[in-house]
Amino acid sequence: MVDISLRVNGSERKVNVSPDTPLLWVLRDTLELTGTKFGCGAGLCGACTVHVDGAAVRSCSTPVSQVAGKSVTTIEGLSANGLHAVQKAWIAEEVPQCGYCQAGQIMEAAALLAKNPQPSDEQITQAMSGNICRCGTYERIRRAIHRAAGTGGAR
Repeated sequence: MVDISLRVNGSERKVNVSPDTPLLWVLRDTLELTGTKFGCGAGLCGACTVHVDGAAVRSCSTPVSQVAGKSVTTIEGLSANGLHAVQKAWIAEEVPQCGYCQAGQIMEAAALLAKNPQPSDEQITQAMSGNICRCGTYERIRRAIHRAAGTGGAR
């Protein structure tokens, strides 16, 4: 066990964990931020997506030691009041069905729009391809990303 410092949702946090502990479990079990979900444990489904220094990463396969001293944003920290443009678009487009993958989907979409504020359908497909929605709401996800981008639809 070692002390590891990181900035989570704008707050400096110090955790005492094994350096190889996946970031997901530090967030959920140590810091009690349960919005980030466990899906596959291998970084393949995207349910555990968070931002590290603004980039979307899979927290289930990222050792906490790799994010020491970096800024981590979870779904809880994406917006102070849940009104990030992507979150509002998700509501407007009625994206979730079961909702399990949605935190990861939203975090991936927010990272995409931060890098590319007007993505094409192809760019959305490419960016979101690693995030699995078991309910198959991919068309609603695409519409929500376009809505958040202010494009309103396919381009």
